[in-house]
Amino acid sequence: MKVSVIANSEESDLGLLLTGLDVATDDVSVHYRQDFRSWKFGGSTDLFVHLGSSWSVYWESVRINVDAESSLMQTSVSRGVPVLGICFGAQVLSHAFGGVVARGKKTEIGWHTVSPVDQVPELSGRWMQWHYDSFSSPPGFETLAFNDAGVQAIQRGRSLGVQFHPEANEAIVTRWMEGDGAAELAALGLSPQELLDETRREVMRTEKATTELMRWFLETVAQSPFLAS
Repeated sequence: MKVSVIANSEESDLGLLLTGLDVATDDVSVHYRQDFRSWKFGGSTDLFVHLGSSWSVYWESVRINVDAESSLMQTSVSRGVPVLGICFGAQVLSHAFGGVVARGKKTEIGWHTVSPVDQVPELSGRWMQWHYDSFSSPPGFETLAFNDAGVQAIQRGRSLGVQFHPEANEAIVTRWMEGDGAAELAALGLSPQELLDETRREVMRTEKATTELMRWFLETVAQSPFLAS
């Protein structure tokens, strides 16, 4: 399976997804949002994974980048190529198909519970979150999970967007806590050491949970009937 990853240049680590998707690094190509003008995919991609970002979809400064990523998602869907959007990637998916992305009513940083709307146990549980924005379920999409911060998962055909971070492992969270992340934690009164300790405990569980989530995505979502429009 050939996987194309869309990410910011400083945030392209697939973490636990690499095992969950059962792909070798040689089957993964990374394409940076900052370099969208050089994107070339042809017809060899079996799956697009759109990772998180420190950006917000509605920032004027990144509008051209968001437009390019939205167009790529629309093209992928029209060709029946599965799409997985994570955090910012899920927000772009919502935006691309007419949803609303805005500053959220609640900031989520740390491990938070996600509740599935229907019988999708793979989405349920405590997942790593690091976001200030929220998104709506666009026309034609189904809301699969939520919590008190808003929508947590949406699906339409072979496309899935999740607000949480199934890829998060200790190394990824440690990087997020550096630089601007340290200031964000301080502003919210969160202890970096407590978050790291919690992450070490939770990752022992989510390593398996991410594998189960990706198995469900590949076997159920990615095999859904092709919806071109």
